[in-house]
Amino acid sequence: MSEQIKVPTVAEMATAGETPEILFWVGCAGSFDDRAKKITKAVVKILHHAGIKFAVLGTEESCTGDPAKRAGNEFTFMMQAVQNIQVLDEYKIKNIVTACPHCFNTLKNEYPDLGGNYDVVHHSQLINKLLKEGKIKVKNGGDFKGKKITFHDPCYLGRANDVYEAPRELLSKLDSELVEMKRCKSTGLCCGAGGAQMFKEAEKGDKEINVERTEDVLEAKANVVATGCPFCNTMMTDGVKHFNKESDIKVLDIAEMIANAADL
Repeated sequence: MSEQIKVPTVAEMATAGETPEILFWVGCAGSFDDRAKKITKAVVKILHHAGIKFAVLGTEESCTGDPAKRAGNEFTFMMQAVQNIQVLDEYKIKNIVTACPHCFNTLKNEYPDLGGNYDVVHHSQLINKLLKEGKIKVKNGGDFKGKKITFHDPCYLGRANDVYEAPRELLSKLDSELVEMKRCKSTGLCCGAGGAQMFKEAEKGDKEINVERTEDVLEAKANVVATGCPFCNTMMTDGVKHFNKESDIKVLDIAEMIANAADL
């Protein structure tokens, strides 16, 4: 389905005297990275199809401040966070969904200390809820029927927030085989991008973390690596390329997979 979906900004809704049921926090990666934009589009298709009244901040959205905070620049984090909280509160935003666990963790757990209190969910949680409510329906697994899928747990979704089951429940609807890597859930291995590591050169060592993690994927003999984070997606894609396995192993966000299987 290739219909054009017009996503309103919160400002446009406010002008019309409306408030969104949920704000879709796109995040830096989802806004600017060409690969992550595809994840953003998949989330939009799902929300639109489910009849959710949602909006984005558009140019009024700034970075949550996660990379600055993880890199030790608390001052920059505070400036970015306070600015975002002012915008969110001005529009009386209460509910937020995001496809980035870094945004999810920061908005959910760190903004309250600065006065920003919102009900924040990861897209896997919301999509899982929509499936359970029958607002979207998966049609026989789409391209994933009979495939072996493994889920790579993002650090800020799993260990930091104990969200393990929602993404797996989603994947279980795809008429495929879910295989776990030897390091998964609370013992999962980082992709190597968290803690602002995405934006700096690697330090000296014998092996890149994403290469080590991709070895877990190869051992699990998965056809698809499902991710729930744009940074994990980048790192796992690079890991698969390192082993020249692009034709054998696909790296996809769970939103893309559900949008495909629901034929959106």
